[in-house]
Amino acid sequence: MAPPNIVLYDVPSASPEAWAPNIWRIRFVLNFKRLLYRTAWVEYQDVERTLRSIGAPPSSVGRDGRPVYTLPAILVPQRPSEPPIVLSSTNAIVEYLETTHPARPVFPDGSRALQFAFVHYLNDVVVKPLLAIMIPLSHMRLPEHVQAHFRGPTTTGMPGYLAPGPQREGAWLAVKEKFDFLASLLDKNSGPDGDGLVVMGRELSYADFAICSLLVWIERVSPHDGWVRVRQWSGGRWVRLWDRCKDYMDVY
Repeated sequence: MAPPNIVLYDVPSASPEAWAPNIWRIRFVLNFKRLLYRTAWVEYQDVERTLRSIGAPPSSVGRDGRPVYTLPAILVPQRPSEPPIVLSSTNAIVEYLETTHPARPVFPDGSRALQFAFVHYLNDVVVKPLLAIMIPLSHMRLPEHVQAHFRGPTTTGMPGYLAPGPQREGAWLAVKEKFDFLASLLDKNSGPDGDGLVVMGRELSYADFAICSLLVWIERVSPHDGWVRVRQWSGGRWVRLWDRCKDYMDVY
């Protein structure tokens, strides 16, 4: 086999597990398409320097007019005389992989616009109440020196952390309501239209990997609280989706 030629940039936690949901979307697509790649681990404080060094475009522009660099990003080497292809937007990366490697498509014919709209809904509606819980927990899973980078020299504690109690229970209830509504939408694919589990009816697609990326995030960052809850929701639907996607959860 040829050596891996795609480099996927990811952020490490204090443990060796990959956890970031936006990066998991790309990893799922790479694994599903059976593409050779390797992960390059970049700590948060080194993201901008690393992406600038490989010529990655900024993800956005901040309010101060400065370019903002975020992950995921991929680097694809070309011929020795040609510069590598470097992409740093989730949508741009997925579209590039689908176009250049059309075998085992993640966008069945005619579904690309609808799937991107679905994932936008997922980010804008379903993920929003989850952030209040998961961002502080994700912060706690980072190496201590990276936590200190975000806290600054005079701040202690985990910003926004919800301790066990009514506030955290209320936050998880808000998340459950969004997942329950999502389950009700997917149930419309039951019967002759599909198995009721995956977004496109019967076959895994990019939208399913976007959902499962959230499940991986919860399982890796909150295994004894969040994942225990989520796996019981909707009659175990989300565990079944996890099982459908688990063959594509390898980290290389």
